[in-house]
Amino acid sequence: MSDQNPANEELTTTRLSLRRPTAADIDAIFAIHNDPATCVHNPSDALAQRHDAQQLYQRWNDQWQRCGYGYWVVRHHDMTRQLGFCGVKPMDLAGMKILNLFYRFDASTWGQGLATEAATVVAAWAARQVPDLPLIARVRPDNIASQRVAIRAGLNRAEHLDGPGYDGFDWIFAANLPNSHTPK
Repeated sequence: MSDQNPANEELTTTRLSLRRPTAADIDAIFAIHNDPATCVHNPSDALAQRHDAQQLYQRWNDQWQRCGYGYWVVRHHDMTRQLGFCGVKPMDLAGMKILNLFYRFDASTWGQGLATEAATVVAAWAARQVPDLPLIARVRPDNIASQRVAIRAGLNRAEHLDGPGYDGFDWIFAANLPNSHTPK
């Protein structure tokens, strides 16, 4: 990481503000992750009870404390309502340490370019703050909208890394892959 303290960093775009989640966001975490439409491609992410959202928030908060980064709450500059979440978490993929790019938005916001806008600023943040780790997005083959977000955020298909995920087969989109993991 750079000499900046990313844990206190707020990200902004033309329309959006992204900030670290707080306990006050648990209801929004539950509402978005409890909506069957938002988790249709990742059913294991669906939350059934508010208590599940509290536990998810705690995992997100623990990662922020451990790593100094994580998932951000996304909202319009002029609104207090949370639109969704976007961020990164460290993982392993094909024997390498990576950052997994995550984005999930309230279904009422779909089609407005908000996920792309948030994912693009998060991808740029990751390239500056954690340049040693590749950035990937795991996307179901039938989730065309998510594939478009990944591509518009600067990631490219990395078919050689495709494989089984939690909820089915994952297509991998990546940026900043080391030469040893770049297709020949």
